[in-house]
Amino acid sequence: MTNTATLALVGDRSPHVVSHTRVPLLLEALAARDRLVLDAYWISSQDAEAEGAVRGFDAVWVLPGSPYRSEAGVLAAVRTAREEGIPFLGTCGGFQHTLLEYARNVCGLTRAAHAENDPDATDPLIEALACSLVGHEAAVTIEPGSLAASVIGSARTVERYFCAYGPSRHLDTLRAHGLRFSGRDEDGRVRVAELPGHPFFLASLFQPELAGDGSQPHPIVRALARAAVEHAASRAAQPV
Repeated sequence: MTNTATLALVGDRSPHVVSHTRVPLLLEALAARDRLVLDAYWISSQDAEAEGAVRGFDAVWVLPGSPYRSEAGVLAAVRTAREEGIPFLGTCGGFQHTLLEYARNVCGLTRAAHAENDPDATDPLIEALACSLVGHEAAVTIEPGSLAASVIGSARTVERYFCAYGPSRHLDTLRAHGLRFSGRDEDGRVRVAELPGHPFFLASLFQPELAGDGSQPHPIVRALARAAVEHAASRAAQPV
């Protein structure tokens, strides 16, 4: 039996962003290997500004490619998925903006900023990394009992990065307001975040879409697809 769901791909699609070029391969592999068919639609960061732009989808994936043309659009997509229980994945820039959305709208840190978007910000939640991770692979330790642990199935994983910015402050505040940091690098720096109580809400600074050659989707990508299918099934089961 083939399982179908809709997926919003939020980001400014470009043939020069490797992550974006991997998406068609991953969708094909999910359909062929796992019989998980995702009907995917790209939504630019500017189009994501519209009210309810991602409402009605079975999953939302905020992809890399920052700085986005519209920070506001990306934050709106994250917020809709978070508040309305839509399965969500944010990778690289998507991870950074997931934390930014949570800081502003849940924690009340209205001046929290992303230094790539606002270099002169007085309260940069996301700052330039001391050592850029562009093109790097590094180990990530996964917290036991977390969503990330159940998805990845291992206490340690080696992942690929392509970023130069990461979270550096207010992490205790985000944690106190319910966000869980479930993956860290070997120096203890946050690399994975999730939201307990949400059907599926996961964000990683690394890019699971770059694992291998795209023919075998990373467990995180496969888990998003399964969550999307479950969301579609639950919607179909609801009375009209």
